[in-house]
Amino acid sequence: MSELVFVKLGGSVITDKTCAETARPDVIARMAREVASARAEQPGLKLVLGHGSGSYGHVIAQRFGTREGVHDADAWRGFAEVATVAARLNRIVADALQKVGVPVWSLQPSASARCDGGALESMELAPVLQALEHGLVPLLYGDVALDRSQGGTIISTEQIFAHLAYHLHPDRLILVGTVDGVFEADPVREPAARRISSISAANWASVRARLGGSHGTDVTGGMLAKVEEMIKLARQMPGLEVQIVSGEPVDVLKMALLKSARVPAGTTVRW
Repeated sequence: MSELVFVKLGGSVITDKTCAETARPDVIARMAREVASARAEQPGLKLVLGHGSGSYGHVIAQRFGTREGVHDADAWRGFAEVATVAARLNRIVADALQKVGVPVWSLQPSASARCDGGALESMELAPVLQALEHGLVPLLYGDVALDRSQGGTIISTEQIFAHLAYHLHPDRLILVGTVDGVFEADPVREPAARRISSISAANWASVRARLGGSHGTDVTGGMLAKVEEMIKLARQMPGLEVQIVSGEPVDVLKMALLKSARVPAGTTVRW
């Protein structure tokens, strides 16, 4: 059975977000193997992969305030530096996937993405469509983008996925981070914080009021912004399922890809 699934490997799980430009190569390699194994068990599975920037892009973007706009020579140098380090992490992820036989094609979002006021308005779709048509796995990532009203900005993988989803209509989205779902507060700082098992129209208002941020530096708004992007998408695409899981335990990503009933606790978003 053919199924299209978007998967984001969060910056929190593939890097140490508390240390600048620090990847977690063992975790990246292990999740690459899980992707390869899932594709082998379900040949009809079509994937669009993405990853966050973690301690690569976010730390530098925060230093230069890139998310809020790019208005002078120093800020433009920062803009270029963010793009460079984001691409550096992408190369690490792409190499790990290629090594285990996943035919990824790394696509640079900033080459075609255009924003206005931080909102992604357009991005070239043809490479993604061609990749899927020919059995490749497009790999995108959080990146910089030109912005009509503020010069430049940062676009998150969630923004990119939301834009692509309107055109590609995925069956599912899987967001992989360090914690097993969405919590009322950052569980790293508040271990007693409660996990929210499901988010829907029935409970979104109360959930939104309780959501906390993310651990480490994140210039794209933390967990609240990520969930809001997914809620917006789910509202416009009835039937879409968004699953937020932890990538720390072995084989959780594989189980999620294969829709196994053994996936540990996480958070599911449906509208």
